[in-house]
Amino acid sequence: MPGRQSNKLPNNLPQLQNLIKRDPQSYIDEFLQQHRHYQSNVEIFKLQPDKANKELAELVMFLSQVAHCYTQQLSTFPRDLSELLRSYHTIIESELRMTFCKALILLRNKDLIDPTVLLELFFELLRCHDKLLRKTLYTHIVADIKNINAKHKNNKMNTILQNFMYTMLRDSNPIAAKISLDVMVELYKRNIWNDAKTVNVITTACFSKVTKILVGGLKFFLGKDEDEKNESDSESENEGTSARDLMMRYSTGKKTTKNKKKLEKAMKVLKKHKKKKKPEVFNFSAIHLIHDPQDFSEKLLKQLESSKERFEVKIMMMELISRLVGIHELFLFNFYPFIQRFLQPHQREVTKILLCAAQASHQLVPPEIIEPVIMTIANNFVTDRNSGEVMTVGINAIKEVAGRCPLAINEDLLQDLAQYKTHKDKNVMMSARGLIQLFRNLNPQLLHKKDRGRPTEASTEAKIKDYGELEAKDYIPGAEVLEVEEENKEEEEDEDGWESASISDDDEDGEWVDVHHSSDEDAGEVAEKLQSIPAEERKVKAAAVSGSRLLTQDDFKKIRLAQMAKEVNAAPGKGQKRKMADSDNEEDKGELLTLRDIEKLHKKPKSDKETRLATAMAGRTDRKEFVKKRNKLNPHASTSNKEKRRKKNFMMMRHSQNVRTKGKRSFREKQLALQAALLKKKKQYK
Repeated sequence: MPGRQSNKLPNNLPQLQNLIKRDPQSYIDEFLQQHRHYQSNVEIFKLQPDKANKELAELVMFLSQVAHCYTQQLSTFPRDLSELLRSYHTIIESELRMTFCKALILLRNKDLIDPTVLLELFFELLRCHDKLLRKTLYTHIVADIKNINAKHKNNKMNTILQNFMYTMLRDSNPIAAKISLDVMVELYKRNIWNDAKTVNVITTACFSKVTKILVGGLKFFLGKDEDEKNESDSESENEGTSARDLMMRYSTGKKTTKNKKKLEKAMKVLKKHKKKKKPEVFNFSAIHLIHDPQDFSEKLLKQLESSKERFEVKIMMMELISRLVGIHELFLFNFYPFIQRFLQPHQREVTKILLCAAQASHQLVPPEIIEPVIMTIANNFVTDRNSGEVMTVGINAIKEVAGRCPLAINEDLLQDLAQYKTHKDKNVMMSARGLIQLFRNLNPQLLHKKDRGRPTEASTEAKIKDYGELEAKDYIPGAEVLEVEEENKEEEEDEDGWESASISDDDEDGEWVDVHHSSDEDAGEVAEKLQSIPAEERKVKAAAVSGSRLLTQDDFKKIRLAQMAKEVNAAPGKGQKRKMADSDNEEDKGELLTLRDIEKLHKKPKSDKETRLATAMAGRTDRKEFVKKRNKLNPHASTSNKEKRRKKNFMMMRHSQNVRTKGKRSFREKQLALQAALLKKKKQYK
């Protein structure tokens, strides 16, 4: 029976493997026989390591599958296999090399080999010119380090591996160095190695001479965290002032147009305050873990100045430097003249360069350093010889720079830019109005009197700090509202005592008495009282309240409401503030700017002729039903003599009898010919 021969155990390794896993002791002799067979095959392999050896591959996989059953007999098996790979990985046949790696991964999953030794070996194998092997090793390295840190952070193991990866990033083989970088980036994104050491190891990749590694390091710092992408924008309404409080305050009284306008304005102010109150969301936390950002940015700038990389890579380096300067508020004065050279409307990717200029400006940069950048943008972009889009981008860039460094723009330039509020191009007009609105909040005194708008309480208190000035307060601004409210309550209680006595006398007939109470009236009274108090007395009252009691959440809520009311209510002695045409909805810009802040166009640009034609042709696809149908029996047949005569060139027909006599026909002949033609046409469509 030849079919039975295949079931003999020494030759059928899968069956023997299955039986050994069930009962290891009963099949120890068969196992030892296969182990001796493996050892002899290894000796043969060492003589000719570049030859394929299918039998050795099968034996290696068999022993790795049953290694946990015979740990004593196979104690040296993982080490021997590792030594074979380390010694012959460059000349070994690719399939056999892959089998050895899979066997080691299997042994690691059974915890029969130390992870440090195995991962160091695998990092060495990344130098092999075998794409499938590199992909397999990359997947295992990431998964293994993830499993090591699954229950708790294994700091000892992580330190050893991080030190090894630091040396791998400097490896002469660019493929191995790039995969090492990819491993660290992937582990950071998975929150496994999200510590400062990993980030500072990755910073070394930004100085690599290999472009792929350099771009990988730059992309890591310019990317975004996964958590932020999935972050929901919903906020808890219970904390602080809510929209419901404002609705109650402005809508429970009389339904007047004035109250409606006040509510709309208050809702806008609430939205702005909520965005201010929201904790800062960092666009990428890795930038905050860099040990010495000043030194890192200086080295990057030095590399950028002498770099011969492609322009796209240079742009990425500029973006990273600008983010470092903006987030950490660094002093890198050479960066501004460098970036100033590229500020031309015809420059490629000029909006990204403008974004870098805006991102790199902050309050600690001396105004005389930033002022030349603003003047360059104004001279090159905001001129009537440029298109509306170019002017819009320039004004938006100046607005972003001035918003971060208000002292850098002088009064003359600001007033010149404000005059574009009546420009014929809507985009330019809206950008100029946005700049005016920014300085209405920051420093209205720099604007023309007609552009300042009617002042609110908040705008009268607004003041740009001098360079390096800090405003430290020993009290909570707005806390005086609590003392004024308490005084109001005491007065109301006294009045309620008299009213309750009169109500009890009148209520003997048992009828209901409607008592009207409106929260907006109380708030209005408090606001009026606060407006009548001088500024110095307010500060004294606020300091007294702040130092004499512990404030609750409700108290803070009242203070916030009072502070928001300052932005809605007109200043003392002024009329109601006219409705302001908001140039753009204030959005939460967060810590980093986006290209949308620079490229913001309020009006859709006109399409060119090709775009309009393409749109028109796209709408004519289903018009076959309106085309005249030609009923030919044979579509490939030639045309009739009549059709040929009709399509013939006139110069060939001008001397024919028909053409010469056509003009000599009488009116009656023409009438009959037309009648015949119409009858013929009518018969065709029946």
